[in-house]
Amino acid sequence: MSPVPHLLTEEDGAILIATLNRPEKLNALSAETMALFEAALHRFRDTPALKVMLVRATGRYFCSGADMRSGDDTAPARTGSAIRERHRLQLHGMHRIYDEMESIEKPLVVAHHAKCVGGGLELSLSCDFRLAARSASYAFPEGKFGVLPASNGVSRLARIIGTHWTRYLIMANLPASAEKALIMGLVHEVFPDETFEADVMRFCRHLAEQNGEQMGTAKIAIELAHDVGLAQARNVERLANSALMLNPDYLAGIERYIKGIGGKGKGE
Repeated sequence: MSPVPHLLTEEDGAILIATLNRPEKLNALSAETMALFEAALHRFRDTPALKVMLVRATGRYFCSGADMRSGDDTAPARTGSAIRERHRLQLHGMHRIYDEMESIEKPLVVAHHAKCVGGGLELSLSCDFRLAARSASYAFPEGKFGVLPASNGVSRLARIIGTHWTRYLIMANLPASAEKALIMGLVHEVFPDETFEADVMRFCRHLAEQNGEQMGTAKIAIELAHDVGLAQARNVERLANSALMLNPDYLAGIERYIKGIGGKGKGE
């Protein structure tokens, strides 16, 4: 462990904040970063009082990608099969961590205050919500070396923004400003730099106030509905709602709502 941790964590009410904290290395993702991030992710998953996880960073980059100088001690892969297995099983556990981020039935938010490239963008793609400051920008530099971003950079990116814009970032190897990323559908909101931190926290607090059962079920249902045909997607909706509508919170809430209909202006 380095004298200054590569990742800091703190709690703000129901929000767990994980901050990339390696500004002198442009927040490159080291083995330590990923180990601390996975521990924070498990803490978020296993603590009922925590409703939202926010990922942010310090310094002039959100993240410059994977730390190419902090690799493991294994011998370099020299065959196609070995390279594929290295992507799947090594790389500081990135694939395992990204799978867990996508599976946890709570929302993860990432806030990009500055440049987000390579592995930093791949990590961000496994978050449920991506928020950008106006000064943020996005790119996959792997194309400059004649390779692909292979830990979400094609698979998850194409799922989120479609093949049209994925070609722009991957094949054309062109960067995107925050405003263009919003057009692409890569980010959900772009906020002014001056109010970015406050706007992000306001968004996270709003999420924390939502019904947890609905949020978790929606996260699963949205992914399933995307993967199947229309008829089966409607079955996903029905199955999901059949569970949610038996929730005591829903039953009590809808009863209060129905009783209140027409109450305004009648002295009730």
